[in-house]
Amino acid sequence: MTESKKTSTQENLAAAQQEGRYIRQVRSFVKREGRLTKGQAAALERSWPTMGLEHRNGAIDLVEVFGRDADTIVEIGFGMGHSLVSMAKAAPEKNFIGIEVHRPGVGACLMEAEAQGVSNLRVYEHDAVEVFRDCIAEESLAGVQVFFPDPWHKKRHHKRRLIQPEFVEKLRSKLKIGGVLHLATDWQNYAEHMLEVMRAAAAEGKWRNLSESDDFVPRPAERPLTKFEKRGERLGHGVWDLKFERLR
Repeated sequence: MTESKKTSTQENLAAAQQEGRYIRQVRSFVKREGRLTKGQAAALERSWPTMGLEHRNGAIDLVEVFGRDADTIVEIGFGMGHSLVSMAKAAPEKNFIGIEVHRPGVGACLMEAEAQGVSNLRVYEHDAVEVFRDCIAEESLAGVQVFFPDPWHKKRHHKRRLIQPEFVEKLRSKLKIGGVLHLATDWQNYAEHMLEVMRAAAAEGKWRNLSESDDFVPRPAERPLTKFEKRGERLGHGVWDLKFERLR
């Protein structure tokens, strides 16, 4: 990068910060398209008109989207959607929104929702950072959950990790007072990073750690135990959950 381009980029970032805008510089994911199965493609065709949300349409009205006023939970990076659909089915009184960049995962989630008869779920196929920036209203959510995000385990890639102070602040602004951010990972180093980020924010009076020991919580009953997690437990692998409540 030339010195003039570097200076211009820094000036743009500074201006954005002054205006309260959030600029995404490093993506926390690599988009691997993969091939849709016939079932996934069919589910997308059938269910997207009623369950799909488009980032390009901008800000959403949750009451309009779901046809009711209810607590809404957003999950970032739902993978193939099995846990998200299970949570939505187990809590029909709540609204759920899933955000995933991988199309086969979105198709699999919709297929599972159809099979389970779940109707209190909507999905985005888009970058979560941009969805939160452009589509989710301030202080509108009862919860945000991020389960097993890419750990970017190599040190030089740690900057790509989704859970960073700037993004946590964005999530806080979208939660209602009393809303909960629930994080989970099976990488101890990432768990420690998450805890460090959240403790720093809590020290400013913005969050309260729901852990009695001020670190991690036992796996909450509402988070389904995945096949991957069960296999990890048999192999002696750990899983770390964090839950923080928004105070202000």
